[in-house]
Amino acid sequence: MAGFYHVCFVVPDMAAAIRDLGAAAGVEFSAPRRDRIGEWDFRIAFTRGEPPYIELIEPARPGGPWDVSEGARFDHLGFWTRSLEDGARRLAAEGFPEEFSGCPYGRSFAYHRVGSIGARVELVDLARQPAFLAAWNPGGEPMPPVEAP
Repeated sequence: MAGFYHVCFVVPDMAAAIRDLGAAAGVEFSAPRRDRIGEWDFRIAFTRGEPPYIELIEPARPGGPWDVSEGARFDHLGFWTRSLEDGARRLAAEGFPEEFSGCPYGRSFAYHRVGSIGARVELVDLARQPAFLAAWNPGGEPMPPVEAP
């Protein structure tokens, strides 16, 4: 599946999620990192090794793009795209509305709601991939972008 590189869960307790997924699936996570986008502080971690990755996001408070007020949940599938603008336009035209864009905050990604699965698809501009690999999988192989139908 070209372009697919991660699945994300938003969690209220990063340590518990890392512990439990490690025990249940035998995966190992990188050390969580703190970050901020707009007014939302959060912690983020990815599994170590090769894709597909499991991403965990723990928001500092309820609300925002990763609301956990109703508990942990599957949030999105992540895909690389050659053009975030073109990909976002295509998804919106297909009936998958944009729910959140990182672009106003200097981050080239966008979430689109796919109602039939109760989750989102994240498109991430391919230009971000070198920084992603440097941060989460140094020396990792480049990943291909999603090819639009």
